[in-house]
Amino acid sequence: MHHTTPPNTQLPFAQACENNQAPILAVLQTALQSSRHVLEIGSGTGQHSVYFAPRLPQLTWQTSDLTDNHPGIQAWHAAQTAPNLRAPLEFDLATSAWPTPADQPGFDAVFTSNTCHIVAWPLVQRMFELVGTHLPASGVFAIYGPFNYGGRFTSDSNQAFDAWLRQRDARSGLRDFEAVVALAKLHGMQLQRDEAMPANNRTLVFRKSLSQ
Repeated sequence: MHHTTPPNTQLPFAQACENNQAPILAVLQTALQSSRHVLEIGSGTGQHSVYFAPRLPQLTWQTSDLTDNHPGIQAWHAAQTAPNLRAPLEFDLATSAWPTPADQPGFDAVFTSNTCHIVAWPLVQRMFELVGTHLPASGVFAIYGPFNYGGRFTSDSNQAFDAWLRQRDARSGLRDFEAVVALAKLHGMQLQRDEAMPANNRTLVFRKSLSQ
């Protein structure tokens, strides 16, 4: 996605982040109430991290993304500081091992926004494999973005967005809700919540099974 920059600032800016922050937070406040160390996969502009971290003070919010996006994330962190916000780790779904910060405990929750339809399906599969492998029992995996249900688009705007994505990168596109739930189950995670969000998006909350 191309991010526009608001006037008089050098901060990377995505309007969609501004629009969806409060509804996502409402889900995370419940889903992450017992979490203490959250990894955000694909922090993008950094806007979500500076909004969520101060409003979820019981946890540490660890950002991560491709190295190219780190300066923008760091600029947001400098502009809107929070004591529980951590500078971005380098994390590439194609090549990176699971991040393990030396001074922090393992992650007990993962959040990702607008990644499943951007990256190729094999990378979605690797993300679920990594999360399922490294989350502890009862760990939470929360995902925000648009999904198809029963193989069908839920809106004309989602169908148009999917066409735009595929024209830009044939490996991208909206994923089927059922395929994502099956992938989670394959890696020991069960769907807990499926919440409607603005602009025909969803927030899905998975929990790692106790038996894993």
